[in-house]
Amino acid sequence: MFPEYRELITQLKTSDRHFSHLFDKHNNLDQKILRMEAHSEPSTPEQIEILKKEKLLLKDQIYAVLKKASAEED
Repeated sequence: MFPEYRELITQLKTSDRHFSHLFDKHNNLDQKILRMEAHSEPSTPEQIEILKKEKLLLKDQIYAVLKKASAEED
């Protein structure tokens, strides 16, 4: 996710608790969705869809933080 921001992500994960929380929550959702899609965790297609939308919202929030932090570095 966002390879162009790899260094900034590493930096923010240690210096920004909000960013770290968003990032961890996104990764945890991603793993949960993968388990559900692999049928190793019970779910319905609707539940998976809801989690995917939540994950997308988190990704948007992560991107917004990255854009703001990147602009502040310039």
